[in-house]
Amino acid sequence: MRLLISTVLGCAVTIGSVVSAAAPGTPPAASTPALPRPVPAVSTAAAPVVVSVPAPRTAVRFGWPLDPTPAVARPFEAPAHAFGPGHRGVDLVGEVGQAVLAAGDGLVVYAGWMADRNLVSIEHAGGLRTTYEPVAPVVAVGDQVLRGQPIGHLEPGHPGCTAEPPGACLHWGARRRLDYLDPLRLLGFGRVRLLPWD
Repeated sequence: MRLLISTVLGCAVTIGSVVSAAAPGTPPAASTPALPRPVPAVSTAAAPVVVSVPAPRTAVRFGWPLDPTPAVARPFEAPAHAFGPGHRGVDLVGEVGQAVLAAGDGLVVYAGWMADRNLVSIEHAGGLRTTYEPVAPVVAVGDQVLRGQPIGHLEPGHPGCTAEPPGACLHWGARRRLDYLDPLRLLGFGRVRLLPWD
């Protein structure tokens, strides 16, 4: 909330300064030094104030967190209940050091070491959060990111990764509030099913 208030006030000061400096018909100051003018209060009813926080969208677009499009080493496996076994994300095959990309526009809410690995977590519109691990972050908490923007580099060591070195696996997770989701559904894929060859 403080960030939003300071951002709005900062915008109001900047807008007030630009408007007063560029007001048409204002003669240039004589030889007297300019005194700071008080900035008038900005009424939200008079004009909207633009802030740097992205507005919620009706349809947020997502993309793959690795480029080129990766193979799926292990699919999402929904747990039967909140604390049951399962795989709460997908493992994507990449290479150690490869750029990991934000799957969608959002706000970085975690970037750093947790338990035994580095990870990045991004909050998107509508209470959706995506998580990427193991990733050496190049972003920090509070950064606004855009879809496709690098957020870190893939590190080795994801448990159960079947990729041969220099390959590595990116664990990409998604949840809406407390419910884990299949991240591939963010890309428009339905439930993935493997069929027999015959």
